[in-house]
Amino acid sequence: MPPSPGISRRSLIAGGAGLGLAVALGPPGQAAQASPAARRAAPLRDVFRLGVASGEPDAEGVVLWTRLAMDPIAPDGLGGMPARPVPVQWQFARDENFKKVVRHGVETARPEEAHSVHVELDGLDPGAEYFYRFKVESELSQAGRTLTAPAPGARKRDLHLSFASCADYQKGWFTPYRRMAEDHPDLIAFLGDYIYEYGDYKYPVRDQAGGECFDLAGYRLRYAQHKADPDLQMAHAIAPWTVVFDDHDIENGWAGDVPEQPDPPFLPRRAAAFQAFWENMPLRRAQKPTGPAMSLYHTLRWGAVANMHMLDTRQYRDLYACTGRSGTVGDDCADRFDTGRTILGDEQEAWLGERLRTSEAVWDLLGQQVFFMQMDWANGAAHGYSNEGWDGYVASRNRVTAAIADNRRNGVVLTGDVHSHWAGEVKRDHADPGSPSVAVELVSTSVTSEGDGRDEYDNTQILLAENPHVKFFNGRRGYVRTVVSEREMKVDFRSLGYVSEPYAPAYTSGSFVIEPGTPTLNPA
Repeated sequence: MPPSPGISRRSLIAGGAGLGLAVALGPPGQAAQASPAARRAAPLRDVFRLGVASGEPDAEGVVLWTRLAMDPIAPDGLGGMPARPVPVQWQFARDENFKKVVRHGVETARPEEAHSVHVELDGLDPGAEYFYRFKVESELSQAGRTLTAPAPGARKRDLHLSFASCADYQKGWFTPYRRMAEDHPDLIAFLGDYIYEYGDYKYPVRDQAGGECFDLAGYRLRYAQHKADPDLQMAHAIAPWTVVFDDHDIENGWAGDVPEQPDPPFLPRRAAAFQAFWENMPLRRAQKPTGPAMSLYHTLRWGAVANMHMLDTRQYRDLYACTGRSGTVGDDCADRFDTGRTILGDEQEAWLGERLRTSEAVWDLLGQQVFFMQMDWANGAAHGYSNEGWDGYVASRNRVTAAIADNRRNGVVLTGDVHSHWAGEVKRDHADPGSPSVAVELVSTSVTSEGDGRDEYDNTQILLAENPHVKFFNGRRGYVRTVVSEREMKVDFRSLGYVSEPYAPAYTSGSFVIEPGTPTLNPA
């Protein structure tokens, strides 16, 4: 049974899956209040309060992650840790009791990286389940479960994939993460807005907006607030993740090198946000940022069943069509159709085209941040298109859909950002009423953003009628659960009735099946 909803967030203990996933979020330790000399000399206690994670699996390896913090809400963002390197032991085992340890070692957690640890393993068995944990002095972390991808060419190992986006800390409880963990997926994809750059630093208050992250200390603190959450820790400890950022991980509505607000200077702010993002995610060394630049897009391969292309639609995009700011534009916005405009940037777009051309997987999944298929958000005869999504970059979208169609790929676009569940069919050219469907788009709702939500809104049926290629909507919080096999892709939209209180049950608000060679949504 879950803990009583009346239990304080600070005293909540997360348990799950027989993995010993226990983290008591009690009052911050006294080490943060001690003198610098005392902090250097004192034994380290309760250092694993931000949990453990793994990520970016391939057929031979995976990344293990933790970040040490004795006081997650220390105002300097450094978790109450001493200003010195700390050796961190790690174990990697075949069993959750660690009787069959296959790898072990020591990594150094350094203050200049917020005492984060990234252990990048290779030479592992493909398609295998492993368990891992960390130790600092006498402190032992909770255990985590992870998997390697099946061997290249393997077609019989299904991919149990869940994905989500948009976790606004002050808007609700992170119960969707708990429900996702209870499904025991093979892989979790997070599609942007893992944090929100605005909000209140006063943990665990959730109902106030206020302080905004501008510098490295602020972003580090915001991540620590999130990662101290027991439900999020469960989701990280149950399966490996693959992640991309969106706007709120840095600043609302940014596009390329152009911020929404001119102050403070944007590139130093983005460099700080990227550094904190890398410190707090189970990413590979190749993904470590250099100042305000971060090479994040990549392909994760699951045998011959699926290639998952994780895209970056923020860092390389052209400025928003017509207005220069994110918003809704009408038919008079000719900039949307400019053939020179791109949301991916020329290099990433060419890279994706080549990956689709050479793919031999049954499915090609595009993990990305913003609405891909055309969507008219205006009711009635007038048209209104979001210039922040792919509707603001029509030629760029047409080039991607052409690559899917011309290479006969089974394309499924996985999307976050819009804080509600949607599903629909992507046309090769949405401007042509007779254009065939070439892919399917699955849009996950938010974890908490915009609060509890509703099943439908007053204009939901009007929007669906005016966008006949869109087949499904649900406005609650939650995530998407899929099973991807060589035969079909099963999709469950998982919803929660509320996040304003913890421990809401999850239910399936819509189910679909997609079959190879037929880019349509079939109700299950």
